[in-house]
Amino acid sequence: MFGSTPAQVVWTLVPLVSFSLFAAVPFVVAAAKGVIKPWPAGVYVVGEVGVFAFSTAMSGNDPKNWTGLLLVLLMLVATTHTALLDSKKIHIGK
Repeated sequence: MFGSTPAQVVWTLVPLVSFSLFAAVPFVVAAAKGVIKPWPAGVYVVGEVGVFAFSTAMSGNDPKNWTGLLLVLLMLVATTHTALLDSKKIHIGK
């Protein structure tokens, strides 16, 4: 999927820099290019919509509100998985 190392760095930074707003974009692009099967991209789209719907529905200053944790986890997991898209050792979803 990545043509060069700078391209890999840029694509890997997309979920991180966008604070998980565009977490699914690298996976949708990879599925469109045929690098991965469509289902991992679908899982990321559904997960991202679910996390944002949940975080939007929860409001207030409740100390038990853990929506920020969900957003950070989505950001870190998406960044890590984007970095592993071209890995030859990973076979799940390819």
